[in-house]
Amino acid sequence: MVEKGKRPIYKKWWFWLIVILVVFGIISNGSGDPAEQKTEVGLSTETEEAGSSEEQPEEKTEEINEKEEELEADIAVEQEKVEAEVPENKSEEDVPREYLSAVAKAESYSEVMHMSKAAIYDQLTSEYGEQFTEEAAQYAIEHIDVDWNANALIKAQEYSDTMHMSKAGIYDQLISEYGEQFTEEESQYAIDHVEADWNENALAKAKEYQELMDMSPAAIRDQLTSEYGEQFTEEEADYAIDNLS
Repeated sequence: MVEKGKRPIYKKWWFWLIVILVVFGIISNGSGDPAEQKTEVGLSTETEEAGSSEEQPEEKTEEINEKEEELEADIAVEQEKVEAEVPENKSEEDVPREYLSAVAKAESYSEVMHMSKAAIYDQLTSEYGEQFTEEAAQYAIEHIDVDWNANALIKAQEYSDTMHMSKAGIYDQLISEYGEQFTEEESQYAIDHVEADWNENALAKAKEYQELMDMSPAAIRDQLTSEYGEQFTEEEADYAIDNLS
């Protein structure tokens, strides 16, 4: 209940003045200028987009530079390979006639005599052989297509079939610097693949010593097993002596 003689607060003029001022202030703060807000938002968005657009080209540029550097490195490597191969890929018109002659001779020694790489080179450069220059001989060795393992095997088979040599004797002859001059790997390949009956080879050698030199069985056995002789095994020598007539 309102006391008598007092006017309610909503009937006082200053009350409504305060209400009007408060309402007006809320409206002005809440709405603002739409154009300004839109402008501010637009500027902010454009700034962000501009920033992102500036960052992307930098990242792409770095990536492109890295790929270009990798490509240039690959090109340099390939160019070095090509330059290294140029002397080997020269046309016959650019190769001295002596070099081509050396190649022909080297092929002949390989195909007819089945010689090793080192033996062919020595024959090409020897003053008692072909007398090619070292450069021509080296060019020939590098430009003939030869299976050196096959050459070593053919030589091993010849020593077994015609001279009835032992396995160890053939191997030593293949690798000797005074013999065939094959590598140890090529010689081992030949020994592993040669077709030979080493017992029969020992017997054939024993008969030669008996018939040509009239040696005793004991002397023949010693010669068959000697490291300075035929180098057959003890078992192979025993087989030979046991089967002498």
